[in-house]
Amino acid sequence: MEAHHERAEHQAGTSARGPRTDPATEAFVAHRNLLFTVAYEMLGSAADAEDVLQETWMRWAGVDLDAVRDHRAYLVRITTRQALSRLRTLRRRKESYVGPWLPEPLLTTPDVAEDVALADSVSTAMLLVLETLAPTERAVFVLRDVFDLGYDEIAEAVDKSPAAVRQIAHRARGHVAARRPRGTVSPTRTREAIAAFHGAVATGDLQGLLDVLAPDVVLLGDGGGVVQAVLAPVVGAAPVAALMTGLGKFGATAELTPAQVNGHPALILRVDGEVDTVMTVRVDDGLVTGLYAVRNPQKLSRVEQVTPLSR
Repeated sequence: MEAHHERAEHQAGTSARGPRTDPATEAFVAHRNLLFTVAYEMLGSAADAEDVLQETWMRWAGVDLDAVRDHRAYLVRITTRQALSRLRTLRRRKESYVGPWLPEPLLTTPDVAEDVALADSVSTAMLLVLETLAPTERAVFVLRDVFDLGYDEIAEAVDKSPAAVRQIAHRARGHVAARRPRGTVSPTRTREAIAAFHGAVATGDLQGLLDVLAPDVVLLGDGGGVVQAVLAPVVGAAPVAALMTGLGKFGATAELTPAQVNGHPALILRVDGEVDTVMTVRVDDGLVTGLYAVRNPQKLSRVEQVTPLSR
């Protein structure tokens, strides 16, 4: 999709030598980050979100722009429909996935973290909650509660009546509320907890880990059957701490560094300079309650460069 993006800009005359001249490309490029964010929140996969944007562009390029009143709304509608179609395919793919499936981690900019609603919506914990929704419920929740679209706009995107969309939104909101993170934590307490966790992992400090891990902490690992990872959730401070101290086995070639991933503090483990594991962290009440370790190499390319997100 990035290559296509460059081609589209070139076709539009976007370069150091001149302005864009193609209105369709100009509108698409202007809303691209928003469209990617919509698709990613519906799918949890950046690769699939890029495919959705490719499909959106192909349909958008054939639209009579004179007949389109609101370019943003129309593009979101196309993206939502394509994402819904792909979401059903993706769900079938996940049924045969080896071990836990985790969202593809994205390296994000500080402005994403500053937008609390956006950061919450793309957090690993929230994306896992969204995985429990039916496809249309997920689309309606994302479009309404994250992007604040009107019920009429959402109805056109999901081919439902506005009244039905209201009911779906209410049901999805209740479902999410029952499963979402326990409550907001101050950024300072979150940073302190993650810094303590980072230090304890880096030094193999077992007691330090036990001090910062919640008694019911859960660790999920995603190797996709390609690399080794835990195949079932690991629950409890003692077993999780034991696994974390084992990271020292990578030796002197390993480097554990902090990063902003999906709008939140995270840790990236590199071995011989290559990304090995991206670990996002959930903090509640000053303790680490969730650890999400993505090791599947097919999901790690997006932490080498920043992915722009927007609402």
